[in-house]
Formats: sequence, structure tokens, C-alpha cells
Amino acid sequence: MDERPPTDFLVAAQTRIAAKEGVPIVVRHRGDASTGVIILKVNRLDGTSHVLTQVRLDDELVWSPASRTDPMTEEDAERYLERQADMDPDIWIIEVEDRKGRPWFPGRVVKV
Repeated sequence: MDERPPTDFLVAAQTRIAAKEGVPIVVRHRGDASTGVIILKVNRLDGTSHVLTQVRLDDELVWSPASRTDPMTEEDAERYLERQADMDPDIWIIEVEDRKGRPWFPGRVVKV
């Protein structure tokens, strides 16, 4: 059984936590409220973004860069997100605006 909270609850909680630090988080695409997988676009506000996908590594949910090119250009990030939303309507696309490139969601960032 998956022990993680419902996706909509996690997104709401992390949005509030980041907002207290002055970091905006926007839901760009709302997926399945209970089990939707999250894709994070961490906009560094310099024309580049980290695009991170939620993956399971052994028994742990982690974040993995969506491309070998990390960070991606803004244009490449947007094309990737559009393709993913077209393929899977249940995903969540979350945009974080953070010059430091922090994802603001629990889980470590790994290169798989």
C-alpha cells in the first residue's frame, strides 16, 4: 500500500510552505487528486528550468531530471511538459519559481 498523501493534499501543503518563504508555486495542470504523478518545473528565472519527474527508486519516491540536459532551456521545458500532459491527463504539472533551483517537494533529487 502506498503511504504517501493524496497528490492534491501534498501540492496544497507544499504550496503553503513555499509561499511562507516568498516562493511562488503554481499548478499548471491538475491531474488525478489521489494518485496523480507530479512533474515539477523549477523555473530558475534565468531562462532555464529544472524539470523533475517523480519516480520510485526501490521503496522511495525521488525526483529525477527529465532530460540529460539539466537545467533545460525554457523552450525545451515547455515542449516536454506539453507532450507529457498530452500523453497522461492524470499527471500534475507544478511550476516553482526559485532562483536557487529548489524543488520544494519532499524527496531527494537523483540522476537515474
